[in-house]
Amino acid sequence: MSANTFSIDQATFENSLVEELRGEATLDNRPRQVPGFAYSRVQPTPVPDPHLLAWSDDLARYLGLEKPAERGPAAEVLAGNRVTESMKPFAARYGGHQFGSWAGQLGDGRAISLGELRATDGSPWEIQLKGAGMTPYSRRADGRAVLRSSLREYLCSEAMHYLGVPTTRALSLVGTGAKVVRDMFYNGNPQEEPGAIVARVAPTFVRFGNFQIFAANGEMDNLRELADYVIRRYYPELGEPSAEVYLRWFAEVSRRTAVMVAHWMSVGFVHGVMNTDNMSILGLTIDYGPYGWLEPYEPDWTPNTTDFSYRRYAFGQQPQVALWNLVQLARAIAPLVADPEQLRPGLDLYGTTLAETMQAMMLRKLGLTTYETADDQQLIEDMHQVLVDGVMDMTLFFRNLSHLAPQLLLDAANEEAQLLAFIEANSYAQPGYAGHTVLVQWLQRYLQRLRQESATPEAIRESMLAANPKYVLRNYLAQKAIEAAETGDLSVLNRLMEVLKTPYAEQPEHDDLAAMRPDWAASKPGCATLSCSS
Repeated sequence: MSANTFSIDQATFENSLVEELRGEATLDNRPRQVPGFAYSRVQPTPVPDPHLLAWSDDLARYLGLEKPAERGPAAEVLAGNRVTESMKPFAARYGGHQFGSWAGQLGDGRAISLGELRATDGSPWEIQLKGAGMTPYSRRADGRAVLRSSLREYLCSEAMHYLGVPTTRALSLVGTGAKVVRDMFYNGNPQEEPGAIVARVAPTFVRFGNFQIFAANGEMDNLRELADYVIRRYYPELGEPSAEVYLRWFAEVSRRTAVMVAHWMSVGFVHGVMNTDNMSILGLTIDYGPYGWLEPYEPDWTPNTTDFSYRRYAFGQQPQVALWNLVQLARAIAPLVADPEQLRPGLDLYGTTLAETMQAMMLRKLGLTTYETADDQQLIEDMHQVLVDGVMDMTLFFRNLSHLAPQLLLDAANEEAQLLAFIEANSYAQPGYAGHTVLVQWLQRYLQRLRQESATPEAIRESMLAANPKYVLRNYLAQKAIEAAETGDLSVLNRLMEVLKTPYAEQPEHDDLAAMRPDWAASKPGCATLSCSS
């Protein structure tokens, strides 16, 4: 152990939520209704063989933690087998709307927070173990998680961070040595799978649903105490809680949520299950379940089989769903303000922030600096349809356009042929597909507009490359890492994590990890289709 780092089993934890809010202190993990409290004190359920599978070095360095041995006291903490003296583990109580319907009490059914660590800059970060055993909120579940879902959450949390998307983080992935029975698609085919626990990290895991459960049950004192706790600890710049500050706070939550969703849309991320209980009060991406990245550009695509009938949480629906969720939060905190209508400007701010942020991000992706005319707006609007018509791979389209467009500014010889070759190389449709002709025409309009920019082609290229990632966590890549890890081979996971740390860099030795989805993955479970099962 160096002078500046600690093993997590030797670190000192703080427990602000437990100490400042009302909680149930019985240490009774039996599933049940828990009225009147913000959380329940619980103890993680030990596992037979906790062993470290993966570790986020950069995050650990920021938290002042040293890498654990594969087995030992630190791995035992990260699995829930060892609770140190300074920890006060708890599971939070919350409710939420699931697929648009009020679901009542939900809560941390398989997540147990150990407490908070102070990072090297002094900021507090909550450490939460997902898959650490039953809690009062487990309902009919066992509180465990399987390797496939835990590995996906570990990878995606970190991948999103390096993409620049507001997100929770992941510190570690630990194998449990136990089997967990799961029916992956809820179709009557349960199977034993290896168990695992991911240590999730965020300033707080408080979500919209924490406020909703108090409002739904008329627990006004708990509602106010939670709002005051969140504002004082995570929004201190807004001032001491008051009716006016609650309004400013809601507006800021709305603004942050808009920025988060704009980032999702920019990189083609589909959350998959945007229930109100999966919305962070800090505007962070939270709860990585049946997520995915657009491969063929399809705004109505979702990887979540549970949502196939209505596609409520499809890629193109995410901006509107986030607004709907904010409306539910506004309804929950309305008792804290004199007039609920005063919350409306916060919702308006969501809309303007989303539009402005998405516009700015799209301009950067296309190498443009400003919207010069109404024609520019039409150019962008038409782009979405021609990408659909051309069956284009979203990530590859923008990344490879970052190279091609500046090149054509310097030398437009055989422009149409080059554009068609570019389209066919980045499309899931066969050569000669009708939609490719329309896309060529759009690209010619775009190049005409790009030639009006004052920046040099090289500057445009560098700007576009910085806005268009080459590497994203495509589901088929995650699935390959899962299948290898289930056999004990962690090399696929480790390589993928290293590449995803610099997603905007070329890294030509890893070009295979930037390839479009192979044919075998188009319908393979875990690649094209996922569920909430974990």
